[in-house]
Amino acid sequence: MAFTVVSLAPNLPGPLAARRLAELGGDVTKVEAPSGDPMAQYCPQYYEEMTETQSIVALNLKDSKGMTALQELLVDADILLTSQRPAALERMGLGWEDLHARFPRLSQVAIVGHAGEGADVAGHDLTYQADAGTLSRDVEGNPIMPRIPVADMAGSERAVVEAMAALYETHITGEGTYREVALAGMAEVFGEPARFGLMTDGLLGGSLPQYSLYPAAEGWVAVALLEPHFVNGFMQAVAADELASELRDVSAQALADLFATKPAQWWEAWARKHGLPITAVKG
Repeated sequence: MAFTVVSLAPNLPGPLAARRLAELGGDVTKVEAPSGDPMAQYCPQYYEEMTETQSIVALNLKDSKGMTALQELLVDADILLTSQRPAALERMGLGWEDLHARFPRLSQVAIVGHAGEGADVAGHDLTYQADAGTLSRDVEGNPIMPRIPVADMAGSERAVVEAMAALYETHITGEGTYREVALAGMAEVFGEPARFGLMTDGLLGGSLPQYSLYPAAEGWVAVALLEPHFVNGFMQAVAADELASELRDVSAQALADLFATKPAQWWEAWARKHGLPITAVKG
């Protein structure tokens, strides 16, 4: 299905969502301020990879010439992707009511920080994760900076879902719709496992020996022999390849002793051969 997207969304969630929409068949035009997208400065290589399937146009939306150029892009657009606060869009004349009146078939997917009345509250991935309880902690219990921007990544995928749903609804009704994606809400959804203790208090937090991390002769291995058939397959493969003189169970000590005999990459290759969920820890 061919469709057209105009994106005003900089940083991470917007360009990432726009890339996925392009992969799904969208003709994507990314509108940037004359100063460019901050992501190009934060991580140039990632920015280039995200935007390689998008046409990039620099427009100053604070002057009439730039706004006129944007309006021309919106005439034939199916989706407008934004990540500015609603109040800022209203001041620019890009509030949903104005947009819908001028472009009735256009749908807007608005990536915001908080849902509803909190949409204008300032925030970024770090604050959303801090509020949702998804930040990891060091051995002393202090919060540490996240390796992955969970709220941004989840929000970008949700934005794609909302865009496709909007396209379907427009196909049925002929009218564009407004869709909102709250990044704080996505952090809360992804924080549910932590809230319920799935990876800490439960068996998936390391208390189950066959679902844990072990040091190898070189590096570490992630072992995920969660289901009984994986445990049985592992025991049979170890015996068949004579990797241990005796392995009667999958206790933590028995597994630690076994994995310490070979490098992590060796274990990964061995596990692939036997169809077992064991991999070397990367990064």
